[in-house]
Amino acid sequence: MDDISEGSAPYPERVAVFAGTTEGRRLVEHLSACGVGTIAFVATSYGASLISGLPHVSVREGRLDAGQMAHVLAGCSYAVDATHPFARQAHASVREAAERAGVGYVRLARPAALKHKGARYVADVAAAADVVASGEGAVLLATGSKELAAFAGRDGLVERLYPRVLPDEEVIAQVRALGVPRSHIIAMQGPFSRELNIAMLRQIGAAWLVTKESGAVGGQDDKIEAALEAGAVPVVIERPLEPEDACDFEQVCLQLTGTVPQPTQ
Repeated sequence: MDDISEGSAPYPERVAVFAGTTEGRRLVEHLSACGVGTIAFVATSYGASLISGLPHVSVREGRLDAGQMAHVLAGCSYAVDATHPFARQAHASVREAAERAGVGYVRLARPAALKHKGARYVADVAAAADVVASGEGAVLLATGSKELAAFAGRDGLVERLYPRVLPDEEVIAQVRALGVPRSHIIAMQGPFSRELNIAMLRQIGAAWLVTKESGAVGGQDDKIEAALEAGAVPVVIERPLEPEDACDFEQVCLQLTGTVPQPTQ
């Protein structure tokens, strides 16, 4: 991938960032600070609120298919896929849209975390639902709202679930529609500290914690360690493999701006 900042100052090329993650938002902030014209795509109004008002950045809210993405990408130089490691359909759509629009595709991958001996790893959401449905006790479901239906549809399980989801009205409405008791919904933005996870697990008397193998940025280690401390069984859904051409955060920043953000003190 060529460095798009070469031969131009400031950076006039427009970069599209599909910014559904913490590292995606960090990239948008860095591009803004470097003067790079950026279009940031987010799925919800809550996601938009986290990056609104940044110089040189326009925010587009709502979910798009590959054709709609390709139309919006016209005039951009690069499309950066910074969506969640588990968002397989989003990865495919962004890559397809970039190819249609004739712009460079960059996958910003989240570093994988080490395996924990005390955690139970499963292949997919259905397997995780099987595990907790076979037991008893409250379940802190830290997988997000998209996978909730796989758990709520199991006989007798929905009333044991305490889903932790984004504080977005649309998301909360979807959770309620699945029959989750209102008092069981934990609507908060992560990542969460180990101490806060422990407090939540103990507050609901959780016997289980279900999470995704989302890496340190997603708070995976804190969730697993908190579950073990609180006496709950951590069930971890293994992440899909990243493509061979995926880049980490620093690589993407260097490629697009020639610099990386300074660590916060």
